[in-house]
Amino acid sequence: MSRTALRICPLCEATCGLTLTIDGSRVTGARGDREDVFSKGFICPKGASFGAVDGDPDRLRIPLVRRDGVLREATWEEAFDAVAAGIRPVVERYGPHAVGMVLGNPNVHTVAGALYPPVLLAALGTRSLFTASTLDQMPKHVSSGLLYGDANAIPVPDLDRTDHLLLIGANPLESNGSLCTAPDFPGKLKALKARGGTLTVVDPRRTRTAALADRHVAIRPGTDALLLAAMAHVLFEEGLTDLAHLVPHVQGVEELREAVRDFTPEAVSAACDVDAAVIRTLARDLAAAPTAAVYGRIGTCTVPHGTLASWLVDVLTVLTGNLDRPGGALFPQAATDRTPRPAGPGRGFALGRWHSRVSEHPEAKGELPISALAEEIDTVTEQGEPIRALIAIAANPVLSAPDGDRLDKALASLDFMVSVDPYLNETSRHAHVVLPPPPPAQSPHHDFAFNTLAVRNQVRYTRPAVPLEPGRMAETEILARLTLAATGMHGTDPAAVDEMVIGQTLAKAVKEPHSPVHGRDPRELAGQLSGETGPERRLDMMLRLGPYGDGFGVRPDGLSLEKLLAHPHGIDLGPLRPRLPQPLKTVSGKVELLPRPIADDLPRLRAALRECPAAGLVLVGRRHLRSNNSWMHNVPALTGGSNRCTLHIHPEDAERLGVSDGSPVRVKGAGGEVTAPAEVTDAVRPGVVSLPHGWGHDRPGTRLAHAATVPGVNVNQLLDGSMLDPLSGNAVLNGVPVELTATS
Repeated sequence: MSRTALRICPLCEATCGLTLTIDGSRVTGARGDREDVFSKGFICPKGASFGAVDGDPDRLRIPLVRRDGVLREATWEEAFDAVAAGIRPVVERYGPHAVGMVLGNPNVHTVAGALYPPVLLAALGTRSLFTASTLDQMPKHVSSGLLYGDANAIPVPDLDRTDHLLLIGANPLESNGSLCTAPDFPGKLKALKARGGTLTVVDPRRTRTAALADRHVAIRPGTDALLLAAMAHVLFEEGLTDLAHLVPHVQGVEELREAVRDFTPEAVSAACDVDAAVIRTLARDLAAAPTAAVYGRIGTCTVPHGTLASWLVDVLTVLTGNLDRPGGALFPQAATDRTPRPAGPGRGFALGRWHSRVSEHPEAKGELPISALAEEIDTVTEQGEPIRALIAIAANPVLSAPDGDRLDKALASLDFMVSVDPYLNETSRHAHVVLPPPPPAQSPHHDFAFNTLAVRNQVRYTRPAVPLEPGRMAETEILARLTLAATGMHGTDPAAVDEMVIGQTLAKAVKEPHSPVHGRDPRELAGQLSGETGPERRLDMMLRLGPYGDGFGVRPDGLSLEKLLAHPHGIDLGPLRPRLPQPLKTVSGKVELLPRPIADDLPRLRAALRECPAAGLVLVGRRHLRSNNSWMHNVPALTGGSNRCTLHIHPEDAERLGVSDGSPVRVKGAGGEVTAPAEVTDAVRPGVVSLPHGWGHDRPGTRLAHAATVPGVNVNQLLDGSMLDPLSGNAVLNGVPVELTATS
């Protein structure tokens, strides 16, 4: 007999509420939860396919341990014994930095991925951290850190109230949003237009989002920062700046005026291939709107000037007075945020506290560029030991990072590798131990990361919809045991990890004068925590200490886990609201509009004014609604149709090169070449070709049966990893020169 259960969808950043239909222990259907306080019944094809994702027969069910060169099934005890035996000798002989950690995108979609990797990283003491952030979003973290003093203080567009939305390098009708958590992004854009608002999209492709826009500007790839700088120039030149309520909170306006003086619309027009009059109109319309928001994403980050472009997005928001105001861009406040501290100067944000060993890339937000992972493994220098052991959690950098062939070989040379992954994929196939987490229906869900980026403040939590199958281990326990095994505490009760974090957090909280538990006994507070598991106790603690929490009884109407469980569809905490100056942690206590690292990088942008645009073709990526990086190509319901690995090419370029629709085309870049079928379409502008990200499922030793039937090609193999945004270390994935050859 079937039953239903609620579940928050973990398959993209929209975090929609689902109602699952369950027969026995199998998810047989999924529909939108109409009572969900945030998504209100919206669902996309990924959410509708939750059951197929959850029940994929290729998901690993028990651990694999490499014996005599072959991965074989093993018990959990044998697997963690192997982890301890593999990692500890490396640490003891070569030091902690010889152990690398790679965190993939799915980490931010799970409770376990949010709670345990930071503990593991701190306990290991390694600086060799690489994550998916340097493939898509690190420029935004760096620009926010420099502007506001906090790399995680990212203002999001107030989609429900804005009058004017400028999207640049973003395609939320396909991606469902990124660094802007918004269920039913398409509906919100349609509602904007219905209430008389304006939608402008800047993108070299005529995406589904661009097709909805009032104005589509087909910019030359990689020139976003030039366009935005020219818009800032117009605001100053024409007296259109109006900081309004921001005046007391901002410094550096006059210095910024001088910094953008050279970026006139006429000066940048040729580089951007956008008429100067259009650039002036974009700036004037932004300034004239009653409220406005600028939102830039992957296309603005994965380019040579990614941090400058991300910074300029917020510069325009500040100069028009739209930061921290309803209808503009505001700072969300999640229920599990730390207790808000009083406004005032902070420690600020620093870059380059250490550098990578081989190419000396500066760290950003504690991370090194994932483009440098291969060389950190396979290159010997006098600057310390190479990475000899690797912990990969929900990561597939062989497909997601540049030059997968080199990384593939480097991973094969490691002394030891452990991968936490439900699949034997292109990366985990190299592991000595594979630890498979259970399917999402068997795990709890709370969006620790995405609620800090949500377009409406709310809080939701769902317990596992299906009990753990016999032989499975909860992902939270897997990561707790991994932490203990990797840090010399193998065999300790995994509950000790949660109790340690709880003890440390409460001990610190009672010493903070602004905390609701200041002066109280941390042991007594720990005794008040509720929850069936250690992770639930940690969630309860975070809720109670957070901005809406009950403060352990200080505010009886405040949040706790018990209260949240009583509201299975979530609790609405209201629209985004102005919060300045509280979020600011800069040394000055103000928005520092022209930080020194930004000012020092502007000459590189000025030099771009004098560079001749590439005469040949340049490559950009693209997103598919029914995909999320390399995650979902093994699910038949989510492949085929528009979700195919084809090369988009404009008819004019196709005719010039003798390429016909459907014919194979060889694409060559600095890192290698691939051959993909052509899809001739005017959805890309002339001079631009597009391949989607996350494909290339043709390597031996994987267990991805369906993906192997439609493998596609790895677009990142066209890159050699040498092109990075220098401030953030983000890989340059868009606007990359390529050569095309028609093949028979």
